[in-house]
Amino acid sequence: MAALLPAEWIKNWEKGGKSEFVQLCRALSENKSHDSMNFRDIQQALYELAYHVVRGNLKHDQASNVLGDVIEFREDMPSILADVFCILDIETSCLEEKSKRDHFTQLVLACLYLVSDTVLKERLDPETLESLGLIKQSQQFNQKSVKIKTKLFYKQQKFNLLREENEGYAKLIAELGQDLSGNMTSDLILENIKSLIGCFNLDPNRVLDIILEVYECRPEYDDFFVPLIESYMYMCEPQTLCHILGFKFKFYQDPSGETPCSLYRVAAVLLQHNLIDLDDLYVHLLPGDNAIIEEHKREIVEAKQIVRKLTMVVLSSEKTEEKEKEKEKEEEKTEKPPDNQKLGLLEALLKIGDWQHAQSIMDQMPPFYATSHKPIAIALCQLVHVTIEPLYRRVGVPKGAKGSPISSLPNKRAPKQADSFEDLRKEVFNMLCYLGPHLSHDPILFAKVVRLGKAFMKEFQSDGSKQEDKEKMEILFSCLLSITDQVLLPSLSLMDCNACMSEELWGMFKTFPYQYRYRLYGQWKNETYNSHPLLVKVKAQTIDRAKYIMKRLTKENVKPSGRQIGKLSHSNPTILFDYILSQIQKYDNLITPVVDSLKYLTSLNYDVLAYCIIEALANPEKERMKHDDTTISSWLQSLASFCGAVFRKYPIELAGLLQYVANQLKAGKSFDLLILKEVVQKMAGIEITEEMTMEQLEAMTGGEQLKAEGGYFGQIRNTKKSSQRLKDALLDHDLALPLCLLMAQQRNGVIFQEGGEKHLKLVGKLYDQCHDTLVQFGGFLASNLSTEDYIKRVPSIDVLCNEFHTPHDAAFFLSRPMYAHHISSKYDELKKAEKGNKQQHKVHKYITSCELVMAPVHDAVISLHLPKVWDDISPQFYATFWSLTMYDLAVPHSSYDREVNKLKVQMKAIDDNQEMPPNKKKKEKERCTALQDKLLEEEKKQLEHVQRVLQRLKLEKDNWLLAKSTKNETITKFLQLCIFPRCIFSAIDAVYCAHFVELVHQQKTPNFSTLLCYDRVFSDIIYTVASCTENEASRYGRFLCCMLETVTRWHSDRVIYEKECGNYPGFLTILRATGFDGGNKADQLDYENFRHVVHKWHYKLTKASVHCLETGEYTHIRNILIVLTKILPWYPKVLNLGQALERRVHKICQEEKEKRPDLYALAMGYSGQLKSRKPFMIPENEFHHKDPPARNAVAATVQNGPGGAGMPTSLTINTVKLDEGNAEETDKLKEKSQGVVKVTNKAVNAAPKVTTSNGNSASNSKVIKEKDDKEKSGKEKDKEKKDKTPAATPEMKALGKDGKDKPKEERANKDEKVREIKEKTPKSEKEKEKVKKEEKASKEEKSKTIVTIVESKSTVEKEREKEPSREKDVAKEMKSKENAKGGEKMPVVGSLKSPVPRSETSESEREQKRRKVDTHSSPSHSSTVKGTATLPKVPLVSENNSSLRVISIHFLQDNLNELKDSSAKHYINHTTPTLSKSKEREVEKKDLDKSRERSREREKKDEKDRKDRKRDHSNSDREVPQDSTKRRKEENGTTGSSKHSKSESPSDSPRLNEKEKEKNKSKSSGKEKGDSIKAEKMEKSSSGSKKESRHDKEKAEKKEKRDSTGGKEEKKHHKSSDKHR
Repeated sequence: MAALLPAEWIKNWEKGGKSEFVQLCRALSENKSHDSMNFRDIQQALYELAYHVVRGNLKHDQASNVLGDVIEFREDMPSILADVFCILDIETSCLEEKSKRDHFTQLVLACLYLVSDTVLKERLDPETLESLGLIKQSQQFNQKSVKIKTKLFYKQQKFNLLREENEGYAKLIAELGQDLSGNMTSDLILENIKSLIGCFNLDPNRVLDIILEVYECRPEYDDFFVPLIESYMYMCEPQTLCHILGFKFKFYQDPSGETPCSLYRVAAVLLQHNLIDLDDLYVHLLPGDNAIIEEHKREIVEAKQIVRKLTMVVLSSEKTEEKEKEKEKEEEKTEKPPDNQKLGLLEALLKIGDWQHAQSIMDQMPPFYATSHKPIAIALCQLVHVTIEPLYRRVGVPKGAKGSPISSLPNKRAPKQADSFEDLRKEVFNMLCYLGPHLSHDPILFAKVVRLGKAFMKEFQSDGSKQEDKEKMEILFSCLLSITDQVLLPSLSLMDCNACMSEELWGMFKTFPYQYRYRLYGQWKNETYNSHPLLVKVKAQTIDRAKYIMKRLTKENVKPSGRQIGKLSHSNPTILFDYILSQIQKYDNLITPVVDSLKYLTSLNYDVLAYCIIEALANPEKERMKHDDTTISSWLQSLASFCGAVFRKYPIELAGLLQYVANQLKAGKSFDLLILKEVVQKMAGIEITEEMTMEQLEAMTGGEQLKAEGGYFGQIRNTKKSSQRLKDALLDHDLALPLCLLMAQQRNGVIFQEGGEKHLKLVGKLYDQCHDTLVQFGGFLASNLSTEDYIKRVPSIDVLCNEFHTPHDAAFFLSRPMYAHHISSKYDELKKAEKGNKQQHKVHKYITSCELVMAPVHDAVISLHLPKVWDDISPQFYATFWSLTMYDLAVPHSSYDREVNKLKVQMKAIDDNQEMPPNKKKKEKERCTALQDKLLEEEKKQLEHVQRVLQRLKLEKDNWLLAKSTKNETITKFLQLCIFPRCIFSAIDAVYCAHFVELVHQQKTPNFSTLLCYDRVFSDIIYTVASCTENEASRYGRFLCCMLETVTRWHSDRVIYEKECGNYPGFLTILRATGFDGGNKADQLDYENFRHVVHKWHYKLTKASVHCLETGEYTHIRNILIVLTKILPWYPKVLNLGQALERRVHKICQEEKEKRPDLYALAMGYSGQLKSRKPFMIPENEFHHKDPPARNAVAATVQNGPGGAGMPTSLTINTVKLDEGNAEETDKLKEKSQGVVKVTNKAVNAAPKVTTSNGNSASNSKVIKEKDDKEKSGKEKDKEKKDKTPAATPEMKALGKDGKDKPKEERANKDEKVREIKEKTPKSEKEKEKVKKEEKASKEEKSKTIVTIVESKSTVEKEREKEPSREKDVAKEMKSKENAKGGEKMPVVGSLKSPVPRSETSESEREQKRRKVDTHSSPSHSSTVKGTATLPKVPLVSENNSSLRVISIHFLQDNLNELKDSSAKHYINHTTPTLSKSKEREVEKKDLDKSRERSREREKKDEKDRKDRKRDHSNSDREVPQDSTKRRKEENGTTGSSKHSKSESPSDSPRLNEKEKEKNKSKSSGKEKGDSIKAEKMEKSSSGSKKESRHDKEKAEKKEKRDSTGGKEEKKHHKSSDKHR
């Protein structure tokens, strides 16, 4: 405590200290209140003053003077001073320093005049009194005081015992027992009692005892007895009453004694009126607090033992012993426990409404110990009833309910009754907290409290109160939540199954947001049950009962088991559901019976079930993957399936579950999308499956009714309510769009966020799950949201893509329904505005509405891609493609007919059914008829719609493809940005893409080459297939199937082909400049050549399939098997191709049987189906015409097909005879090509070898074709024998690998040889002409023009314009290729083989980078991936264009020189970053200059060597055209040469030896491939040359034999060919 007297006062005592002290004492004394603080301050001030004297800081006379002044300030000042002296007496007597003791004695002596002697004798020690001279001897004084005390306290006064008269007590009892209802007052009686005591000498204590006894017997006279006892107590000591009561309680504390309630009541009333103190009485009551705590602990232990017994598995032999022990224990327990007087008093206090004293007793005990005794719980409930009565009557009573009013307590000291919610908080909530789970004893009170909570929530949620009130309400709300958590839910657990209480509680709960509800359920489930022994037992019993029910639950006894589950769930839903869910996770066959058995639940229980499901899903201890890490755990799948079923069947709130899925997606986890998928499937009936039949798919392209009838596996019935509930949940909580966006973003993030260490198979599954759920969920929104809701929620396409980073396919998928809604609403508006019924008017209005809606979309899509993209395709075309669906393109008439016929059959069956009652018959028939009418109406509506759409497309088509660059480039963009992303989006989109391609063809769209498009799709599917997930592969297969269906239809019949393709611009084989309009019949691809092309496509598909099957890669094999299964109806059609596939698949079956059972299953499935298709396969010669035509017939365009894939606009694909004129051109080109020869490698030198492997290869020259043709017609039998040779030997394969590592020197040597050969051509008249032309050519080279031998001058000019861009193109292509290779040093050769698709010129740096990433080589592809496009999954392989090409005679020497140099640079340093454009140009210029100088030198050399060449004319005549054509192929924009690296051989052998390896591979597939090769040879023969000599023919035969011996002979071949040269 801080000192009241500062040291300065003492120092300057006389100057000012004294007056300060006096002032302080006056100030303290003036505050007249008797509070202890004030009293203590005065005590302290006097004590400090005295202490300074003792210490010698102040003289005793100074102190006595000032004390003399102060003593008058208060009456009790002398007494206070005596207390101070008493304390100092004790303190100084303990000190050894005598001086201090002397100072003290002097001070007391000086103050004797202030304090009376008697007070000092009372307070001070006898020794001190003696030293002060107040007594003579201290010893004598002590003896005297002992005698007096003994006389006072211990001597019995005999006079009372002798003088008491019984009559007095009789009169006393009569006095107290008289009728008190009249004018009798306690004062009157008290006077009489006093008289009796005096008259009959009664003992006052005994009189008090009798008064209490009478009061016990007459409890109704509180108003009389309480004032009487109060008045009487003035005559006694305060403790007397308490002692008498305590004595009474002690009397009943025998083990057999039972304290009467009346005594408790009297004690309670006296406590309430503060006539006795609780603490004084409490010590007289038994049992002690320690005993109570021990008992509580013992109860907890017992409860835990019961739990342990219930969870333990007890064998039958032990059961009987256990039961006997339990019986003994129960007998022991039945012995009555001793009376608990504390609880008895507590009950009495509660009954009279003394809450304060009751509360303090409960505080002394363990929590809920007191209320666990039923009488106390009931008493407290009664008190709460009384307290809440007025408020409950005002706001809580339900309409129409009367209720029985409860009268208030007569006691004025009882708690104040609650009139407002604020009053509830002050008293009632506190009482309820003490009640805890034992509110269960009074269900009526439970209901009242809940109803008050409901009324409060109503008020809380209505806005319109002031800020202060709002804060109060917030506090009240949190109190209500606490009461719910601590009282209501635990009490519900202890109630015997009371469904009404559960429903009553739900009435309040449903007003809480689900977050609060779930928090309460969590506390209830995980914490409440451990808080009390009773609840611990209840939990164990519930689990035991749940086990019993679940063991017996089957489909047959769903009803009785359901009732038992319902009963159990009313009180303890959390525990029950937790157990049920744990069983469902283990045994998924329980799902159906459990779902059916939950029909007896209350609303609250359904809500708790939703919470339990979410908690089970979020369980952090559960692994979401199986141990093999390739599949999602079965527990999660079971839970998801249960979710879907239970949420559909029962009205459970979905918000929590949907938010959980959204939160998981935000956290980058997509496992839980399984739940959303199941919920949408079950609630909305929207299935997502890859196993749809074509009939179902067809039905899915119709209207909603057709979809429901024929599109889904299960009958979609009664989903209206459940889908409405799902929709409401999504809209109310704003989760519709966020879930879509999160799924779209997560789909692309799966690989990166969840890929990591996980198995590729699992990552693919998660990707598919994410994608499928997005498609399903989007479909649900599109069909269930109203137009306004949809449009309000989905932002525009550019916002979706640019701001939300939604992938384009998903963004259009979400926006598509919006466009359809928009257009139809606009169309309806326009129809209403003008009442014109003519079809033309309608179409015009439709087109107008389309323009209005789609114009902003056309503008918006421009931002989605780089500006260069729009050079090839227009934004309108792009938007049209992405905004239409199959519903817009075709009417599935067959599906409508099928469903209508089904209904007719049904109606007939109903008519024939004799057992069906007539009214039911009528109903069913009406239903079928209505459905039939709906379907027919829907078909009519769709037909009109499709006609309008086709009219619109007819008008739009001319602006679709702009052809600012080549047709090849246009097709690239179309496939890259439209077809490939969408064909793997969904099964219907796959069908749509195929139909759309056909539609664009049928519309005769300008600048669209159908042939080129189909060729690009079929020519190399390896990369596309390899980069698909399982479901994408399935959709890609569907797409190819539909494409093949169209092709097969055209292939099947000349009439169909002529009708649908004959005069169509898509089948032009000459691609002229856009200004040129002369499309004569000769430029069209004729039917027979089309059949050749189709065969080539089939061959390509086979080769790609075999390649994928041979890789050993899981994804490659799985995906190609899925694709092959899907395209089985149309491929394979050719017998030998089918046999090759069959053998390879059979090998997979053998290899994978033990290793990868899922691949084995797929392969076996396909193998079986393939065998069943075998009878329908046809030999190759029936598939396309193989007989060799006359020698000078027009060359067939089999390989070359629709040509111009990568050519400039004006490239002409001329089918020409290779006669003298052509030879002349060839020579000329040969001269030109000298500058580039160095670049070529073995692949070029050994060109003759190429032919055997792939007759379709575009890089084969015509001369070879002629040669092969002769061989074919001459030596068919030999060939068949050769075809039967075994597969390539290991040495051969090794050779292939060595080919990679051949040093540069060797290549250079080869190049020299090539040059020598080329220089040995005969000199003739033609050559003289050639010399002139060469001079011209050199001039043209200087001015950077391209020499093309085409009649049209305009084409030459166009070529010149295109040339610089093409140079850059080639360089870029080289760089991207080098980088794509991942830094592996790649020989210069690769540059020539690489395709140069136009697309590269129109791509930005960013896209090139992306392409580098995308151009990954799979482990089996050692060769570089060429010509990939910008789509991540679909590297567009341009090499397939080359296969469609006849020799186009134009040559890009500059390009190739530049290409050579740039590739050489890359070879040296493949990591150098791409140069800036200006630097690139400089480098290109230098390269060009160098190449020109070299070509001039070579020309001079040629002049010298021409004489020598004459004699070798016959040999070289064959070689030259071959080389030149080879070069021409590479040089023209055809991008054909990538065949060598990619599709040439199914195993993609590396670089130099690709041809050899591929050749052997193809042989290994046996005779079938041989047949196909024969076919190719025959085709080639169509371009035969008259010039070929017998000598050449023999040579070719020898060469063919050499080839058949395999790669070992390769080097010999080079030597022998040199000799011939």
